[in-house]
Amino acid sequence: MKLTLKEKISYGLGAVGKDMVYMLSASYILYYYQDVLGVSAIAMGVILLAARVFDAFNDPIMGIVVAKTKTKWGKFRPWLMIGTLTNAVVLFAMFAAPPALDGGGLVAYAAITYILWGVTYTMMDIPYWSMIPAFTSSGKERENLSALGRSCAGVGSAIVTVVTMMAVHWLGGSDERTGFMLFTLIVAVLFIVFITITCVNVREKSTVDMKAATVGEMFSALVKNDQAMAAVIAIVLINCSIYITSNLVIYFFKYDFGGTAWYQSYTYFNIFGGGIQIVAMMLFYPLLRKVTENIRIFYVALGSAIAGYASLLAITFTSMKQVFVLFIPAFFIFSANGILSVLATVFLANSVDYGELVNNRRDESVIFSMQTFVVKLASGIAAFAASVCLSVNNLKSEEITEAEKSIDFSLQTDSASRLGLRMTMTVIPVIGLFIALFYFKKKFILDEKKMEEITSELGRKHAGEN
Repeated sequence: MKLTLKEKISYGLGAVGKDMVYMLSASYILYYYQDVLGVSAIAMGVILLAARVFDAFNDPIMGIVVAKTKTKWGKFRPWLMIGTLTNAVVLFAMFAAPPALDGGGLVAYAAITYILWGVTYTMMDIPYWSMIPAFTSSGKERENLSALGRSCAGVGSAIVTVVTMMAVHWLGGSDERTGFMLFTLIVAVLFIVFITITCVNVREKSTVDMKAATVGEMFSALVKNDQAMAAVIAIVLINCSIYITSNLVIYFFKYDFGGTAWYQSYTYFNIFGGGIQIVAMMLFYPLLRKVTENIRIFYVALGSAIAGYASLLAITFTSMKQVFVLFIPAFFIFSANGILSVLATVFLANSVDYGELVNNRRDESVIFSMQTFVVKLASGIAAFAASVCLSVNNLKSEEITEAEKSIDFSLQTDSASRLGLRMTMTVIPVIGLFIALFYFKKKFILDEKKMEEITSELGRKHAGEN
């Protein structure tokens, strides 16, 4: 029985909510604690990276817990709801640091809340994506739902990217601390509402009886699934590259692009980029999919991102008087990001079928736990790289008041600092993308023909078992 429109919409709303939460944390946690609260950039970079190392152990364990879960509501929905409720509370606490804290106390608060945020996000994110193979059939239905989920996740990310700083200043005025707290509360409430809709309307149509594995057995299974590992490594490299830029773009507009209207330019850039990312997932990817297979689309998207970074670097050495010129690299970079986010889930879902055929194990939760881990790992590495860039180039932003919005901060930044920022935002990501391109091309074999063969063999296998 095919998925109903109600089920598709409900699943998509869950993706919107959860990626609103993720993007708020991934893109603004460094800015909030360093710029608004005064924690050093290096301290925040270490915290963000250390939290991701901790997730190396937490995420796979959560995958095992989901695999072992058996309730009348299924494997996935109980953890999806529990994770959402706890993550929403922790998210609010993370962006509502007590005013009395400072110094070491503030650093400790940031570390504790961020680690807890990672743990609770994993509780929700793994079952969300692991549901796909459990209530869809192999082939186009699964691929289409993966694309829908990623597209809706992109919508959630784009919404937060576009409205966060405007909402913070609208809610808090010149008090960014209050603005972030109130905006986070709104996002947390929407998150709970959207995931509740998903849990109520989306149910497992078939449940694969997965044998629970020990941690050692699980890592062994992942190592044996070379296609899952190939996809995971490529995703880490790509996300690291893109997240470095997303962490630094606000500093680029303030200290390099400059002008007294840098704040408005930053907002226009995000509006355009967020819109293009959504269009790429909902329009560009489906159009490309009609004429070619996913692996070729992957190469096109990587080429687009590399071209975008190259043009961005070239433009930074011009006068950069108009923000609209920056829409050119934004088009290529954000389009690529939207398409690649869809393909990441498709490739991992396909590797589940591949693993069942090769290893006689269907490890949805285990493999999708790696997706959660690698995304957070990439954001941690990128945040650390961004914090080093800010520290080395002495780019320190203070809380922005209404009066300070009329200051051209670029005039106070020397050329060496601007050059360091430009190179970190462009050259390092390009290197990462080229490595991902060559590695993926060498290791990943699950093209359309191979997946047809795997689906056919699994169909015969399941028929024989029944």
